[in-house]
Amino acid sequence: MIQVNENFIKLPGNYLFSSVAQKVNAFKTAHPEAALIRLGIGDVTRPLPPAAIKAMHHAVDEMASADTFHGYGPEQGYDFLIQAILAHDYQPRGIELRPTEVFVSDGAKSDTGNFGDILGTGNKVAVTDPVYPVYIDSNVMAGRAGDLKANGQWSHLTYLPCTAENHFVPSLPTEPVDMIYLCYPNNPTGTTLTKAELQKWVEYALEHKALILYDAAYEAYIHEADVPHSIYEIEGARSCAVEFRSFSKTAGFTGVRCGYTVVPEEVKAMTTSGEEVALNHLWNRRQCTKFNGTSYITQRGAEAIYTPEGQAEIKETIEYYMENARLMREGLQGAGFTLYGGVNAPYIWVKAPEGLDSWSFFDMLLHEVNVVGTPGVGFGPSGEGFLRLTAFGNREDCQEAMSRIKNWAGR
Repeated sequence: MIQVNENFIKLPGNYLFSSVAQKVNAFKTAHPEAALIRLGIGDVTRPLPPAAIKAMHHAVDEMASADTFHGYGPEQGYDFLIQAILAHDYQPRGIELRPTEVFVSDGAKSDTGNFGDILGTGNKVAVTDPVYPVYIDSNVMAGRAGDLKANGQWSHLTYLPCTAENHFVPSLPTEPVDMIYLCYPNNPTGTTLTKAELQKWVEYALEHKALILYDAAYEAYIHEADVPHSIYEIEGARSCAVEFRSFSKTAGFTGVRCGYTVVPEEVKAMTTSGEEVALNHLWNRRQCTKFNGTSYITQRGAEAIYTPEGQAEIKETIEYYMENARLMREGLQGAGFTLYGGVNAPYIWVKAPEGLDSWSFFDMLLHEVNVVGTPGVGFGPSGEGFLRLTAFGNREDCQEAMSRIKNWAGR
C-alpha cells in the first residue's frame, strides 16, 4: 500500500487561522444576532487601486483577440513587471539587481513555504518566536523540524525569542544554524529592526555561511527613517539573503495573488561533496517544473501600481490602514492595555490582562465584546499572553471595536 509523508501527520490538527475560524463560526451559530467585528486575519478590506483595475480590464480585452492573446507566460514573470519592480522598489534605494534575480509568483506565502524545496533537509533552521506559522509548518512538512514538544516547540528548530524584555529584537543564535527566517516589519508583533540591528544578522550569516530568508511583505508600511525596506540595503546581503515581497498588503492583491522573490546570483549553498551551487539556478529550475507562472492579467494589474496614478492610490490605501492602526493604538492605550507595533506595520500586539492566557483573552473578546483577534500563542510559545489585532478593517469597525473594548475594560 502507498505510504504518506508522515511529516504531515506531525502537524497540529489545524492551521492557526482555521482554528480561529472554527471558534468564530461556532459563536455565530450560537449567537446569530451578534454584530461581530473581525480584526484577526490580516486580510485587506479596501478595493483594488483603480489603476490596477483599468490595466486588468485592458488585459482581459487583449485576451479576446488572437493578435494580443497570451497563453503560457514565462515562469519567472513578464519582463514588463520585473523592470517596473527593479525601477521602483530597488533602484531608488541604491540597490542594483539583475532581471534574472527577480521571480514573480502568486504571493509571498507560497514562496516562503516552497523555497525549502531546493534546500537540504538536514539544514538547521532558526525562527523568531513568535513567528508566521508558514515558516515552521513548511519545515515540518519537509522533515527539518523534528517532533513537537510539550512546550509547543519543535525539537530540531532553533527558537529566537522576541519579547517585551528584549524589545522584540532577537538575539543571534548561540548554536550553528543554516537557515534563518526573518520577517520585518514583523508579522505578528508589528515591530521592526533598525539597519544596525539587521547588519548584525547579515554579518552572522556571512561568517557562518547561513542563508537569511527575509520576508519583507509589509515594507510599504514603514514610516521611520532608520528601518530598512529591503535587506539589500545592508552591505553583504546579496551573498547571504533571499527576499520575499508581496502585492497583497501593498496593493490589496490578497484575492488576486501576486508577489515576487529576489534570489541574487551570489547566494550559494553547498552539496554534500563540497561543491558550491547558485540558489538562483535551483529556484529557477524548481519554478519551471512546479509553477506555471502568474497570469498575464494579474501581472498587468501589478505593473499598474508602479504608475504615478497607482503609486498615489496605494499610498492613500496604506495611509488609511495606518490611520486605523493609530486609532487602535490610542484607543487600546486609553483603555489601559500595553501594546506594541502599529507604527511601521498594520499589526497591533496587545498584552492580555493579568491572569489571562492568549486563548482566554481571545474567547473573552469574542464572547463579551464580539471582537475577533488572533491568539498570540498560535504564533509560537513566546506569543503566549498576547493577542494580535489587524488594522485592515473598515474605519467604522475599528472605531466601534475600540469603543466596545474601552467600555468593557472600564467596567
